[in-house]
Amino acid sequence: MPIDVSATSATRDGAMQDPIIVFDRVDVTLGGQRIYDTLSFEVRRGEFLCILGPSGCGKSTSLRVMGGLLPISGGQVSVAGRPPSEAWQEIAFVFQSPRLVSWRNALDNILLAPELRFGKAGREERQGRRERAMDLLAMVGLAADAHKYPSALSGGERQRVAIARALAVDPQIIFMDEPFSALDPNTRQRMRAEIEQIWQRTGKTVVFVTHDIDEALQLADRIVLFSGKPTTVLETVAVDTPRPRRADHAVLAAHRDHLVGLFRAMASTPVDEPAAVS
Repeated sequence: MPIDVSATSATRDGAMQDPIIVFDRVDVTLGGQRIYDTLSFEVRRGEFLCILGPSGCGKSTSLRVMGGLLPISGGQVSVAGRPPSEAWQEIAFVFQSPRLVSWRNALDNILLAPELRFGKAGREERQGRRERAMDLLAMVGLAADAHKYPSALSGGERQRVAIARALAVDPQIIFMDEPFSALDPNTRQRMRAEIEQIWQRTGKTVVFVTHDIDEALQLADRIVLFSGKPTTVLETVAVDTPRPRRADHAVLAAHRDHLVGLFRAMASTPVDEPAAVS
């Protein structure tokens, strides 16, 4: 079963005017502490949106809210036109850790996702799932490694399998929670380029959490900058520099200087933030 890579730049640009995720004056309280202060932003269909902010500001918490894993105490959240608890089939997660099953090889780790989401399949459907999984392994550059178990894969290769596994259920939206933070700098840079290419080929909506300014500037169509707690949107930065992007591009350098200044301003304002929130 071939992968649908029919999304073009024109199609994506038109679709991006349509919000697929909406946060409307959202409040979240954890352990008696107010985490969000009427947090409002939207994610447009087909875009690559980065949520950027200092450690402890609630970036990962936002993914849990969108995924229906954490209740809100005020406001509204919609995902693909529905409450998050009803939209779980439209989403997939990629975490900091690949979370692969050690006793399954790369191919079978990818096949685990449709098994868990859609249940067991008949012979014909199993074959279709297998073909799609192999196509996804080829997309992430691991077609020759389908038989390898996680222990025989590098950190970057394991994370590629995790990305392929997320795509295996054909979600509209992929949530990525600092997926490259545990990798060495060279692998991290390579993985950024690869996820950008995968996003361009598949046309998925990606919400990517990071605290790395350069990572956000390389990947994002827009950057939503979270403040310290109680968290609001401090600023939204549109990044329309052509892809692939060069770090020394004048516009990116100006954005970087601006964001560094905002981070420094936040660092000079003390906040009481529990370590459990990120």
